[in-house]
Amino acid sequence: MSESRMEFRLKNTPSDCIQSVKFGPTSSQFLLVASWDKSVRLFDVVNNNMRLQYQHSGPVLDCCFQDAVHAYSGGLDGQLKMFDLNTNTETVVGTHEAPIRCVSYCPEVNVVITGSWDSNIKLWDPRGPRDAGTYQQPNKVYTMGLSGEKLVVGTSNRKVMVWDLRNMGFAQQRRESSLKYQTRCIQCFPNKQGYVVSSIEGRVAVEYLDPSPEIQKKKYAFKCHRLKEDGIEKIFPVNSISFHNGYNTFATGGSDGYVNIWDGFNKKRLCQFHRYPTSISSLCFSNDGNTLAIACSYMYEQEEIDPMPEDCIFIRRVTDQETKPK
Repeated sequence: MSESRMEFRLKNTPSDCIQSVKFGPTSSQFLLVASWDKSVRLFDVVNNNMRLQYQHSGPVLDCCFQDAVHAYSGGLDGQLKMFDLNTNTETVVGTHEAPIRCVSYCPEVNVVITGSWDSNIKLWDPRGPRDAGTYQQPNKVYTMGLSGEKLVVGTSNRKVMVWDLRNMGFAQQRRESSLKYQTRCIQCFPNKQGYVVSSIEGRVAVEYLDPSPEIQKKKYAFKCHRLKEDGIEKIFPVNSISFHNGYNTFATGGSDGYVNIWDGFNKKRLCQFHRYPTSISSLCFSNDGNTLAIACSYMYEQEEIDPMPEDCIFIRRVTDQETKPK
């Protein structure tokens, strides 16, 4: 198969940093995209066209589908918006006192979750939609991962909190990241055994939720997204992690412009794709694991550069050879 059939570039993508790409819960046809250009866009990736877009009053940092026809989004304006994709209508569901960094939907508990730089997690009942509770975190929320009804929250100062969405009276576990540098992304294994955390310092850790000592012995970390140039090792942030639902393998995207796929249980890299034009800002596997959305946006790691790389999204068909444990 030629490269063009395996991978293509989406048309009409945002003209500013693409912060988040998310596939729908059941289909690999529709992709939501949140951007610093203040828009949320819906793409039909099968036909390579933009179906619709709606605006926030500031850059949008995250978005998610609740179901095939409802999208949620939040960002620097602190507003959580719900958009009905059928009727093209939007609702401001509620607000945080600082920018919203993360927006997720948990089907097991039927709740939308937002995490903010105001150091709070909020739950929202989509049936209202209405506020269903505010839960203080130790610091600013940077990232969230879902594992069934468990919510894993990564904050500043490398703190990690594990919550049970059915009983939010107290945090189930309070942890610290085993990586020495700032947390960038946390995602949970589909089999619910643990989570993967990445840092700004070219490292990824595989962590287990079961606190028993024999299980905790299995945790480990590894270096990645590092390049040797002129005899000097350059170290890049690992910005995004996305899991393959079927195989429990995961993709990482870094500011080195590379996407790697890993088998976390067997401690192996399965493959590396070609180098992309600039930093990988967000990744998302489709629910069936056959498609990977790859967002490329320069994230000002080296301040201003000239010329500025273009913001773009690639849609890649992935094969078992790339994603299945060997």
